[in-house]
Amino acid sequence: MADYDLAIIGGGLNGVSVARDAAGRGLRVVLLEQGDLGGAASSATSRLIHGDLSVLERRAFARVRTQLNERDTWLRNAPHVVRPMRFAIPAHVEERPRWKLRTALWLYDRIASKSRLPRSAMININHHPVGDALRRPFGTAFEYSDCVVDDSRLVVLVARDAAERGADIRTGARCVRADRERLWRLAVIDRGRRQVITARALANTSGGWTSMVAETVLRIPFPKLAAVQVSQIVVRRLFDSDNVYVFQNSDRRLIFASPYERDFTLIGTIAHAFTGDPAIVAVGASDVAYLCEAANRYFRERIEASDVVRSVSGVNLAPERGGYPAMRDGAMMLGHQRGKPPLLTLFGGDVTTSRRRAEQAVSELTRYFPMSPRWTATAPLPGGDFSWERFDWEVMAVRERWPFLSEVQAQRLFGAYGKRIADILGEAKSRADLGQSFGPELSAAEVRYLMTREWARFPDDILWRRSKLGLTMPAEDREALAAFMAKGAGV
Repeated sequence: MADYDLAIIGGGLNGVSVARDAAGRGLRVVLLEQGDLGGAASSATSRLIHGDLSVLERRAFARVRTQLNERDTWLRNAPHVVRPMRFAIPAHVEERPRWKLRTALWLYDRIASKSRLPRSAMININHHPVGDALRRPFGTAFEYSDCVVDDSRLVVLVARDAAERGADIRTGARCVRADRERLWRLAVIDRGRRQVITARALANTSGGWTSMVAETVLRIPFPKLAAVQVSQIVVRRLFDSDNVYVFQNSDRRLIFASPYERDFTLIGTIAHAFTGDPAIVAVGASDVAYLCEAANRYFRERIEASDVVRSVSGVNLAPERGGYPAMRDGAMMLGHQRGKPPLLTLFGGDVTTSRRRAEQAVSELTRYFPMSPRWTATAPLPGGDFSWERFDWEVMAVRERWPFLSEVQAQRLFGAYGKRIADILGEAKSRADLGQSFGPELSAAEVRYLMTREWARFPDDILWRRSKLGLTMPAEDREALAAFMAKGAGV
């Protein structure tokens, strides 16, 4: 008998989503991630959960409808990490005419007719807070509703839910060889210890490494696919309004400027072909210059490359549609041979449709395994068992129960953990009850939770993926955190 029904190589959003779906349908699942969950492209997305106006412009109406349905599903099931926002797109005389924007957003509203989010509207930005940060003359803008997501938190929460449904999630575990016999036999180096595990099916969800894993670990041919690098930059906060700006650039790309961790602005994205090792990816000077200039075309406050406090970039594979990489589509392939176990390959795609993509992929395995029906569309992620409209009320309730938390601290903690915040704060009556502090926001209690419940092993796992506190934490606190974690954090 095999150790597992399904083994998964790769712990990005595709991998953990497959693990969650399959575990919830009754399969015995193991996921192997050589680094940290969401450690590559899944932590370098545009952070948008949306229907995508650029897709609407290409008249892909069915796809937009699917994305908007998935947007509402995420908002319902993960209201702590997926937040609704108003998106503002200034009308630029040199780009799409106003009538075209108005028509596109009218159609956007019609496609999302069942959504509870506010409809689009035309605004005069000379008399609206949206216009305060913009250059003149932009007299008119259009507002519409979509969502933003903390992408790396989403990956971890999906993995947490998978684990609670029985999946074995292993980080620091590298599959070095997979033999396709009567069962899959996987040679794994798990945190320095070599072992062999068997599985009745295998899923390759290793992102930018998908072809490399196929050719070197699985030793099977793999079609040549485009590797695409997607990049964003982070600068100091450029505007006070609580919205996302959508800028039409001169090359017709849409550039987004989003609030980021209270004091910063995320600007992106720029995408282009990539060659090389996905583990060694950085935002080039030309990409930084492009994003700065795109922002400078609209914002009053000019930014330069020297103002960039952080850049994020990741690589994924993309199928081709019409001779061009289709980054948002993703692709799934099921390989089967007579008398041999199946191989599922899943790569690419955006955050918005990741749940549905995994659901469809796991459903392909129903010919091999008896399993329960599809279920993820109605199941909240851990901590997400509340309505998104009650987010502010829930933060107020957190401050009433733990009054030593500031408004900023309560919002960050509830925005990361939702109702699971009680697992961290417990019966604490004061900040001192949470143990050692690492900067003004991170406590020993939270670090222990992240190490024991969310697979954090190193400081960067906490500072850049489970949170973004690395943007503001002083060097001495980072050193103290590293020492604390090296000692096992008392766990």
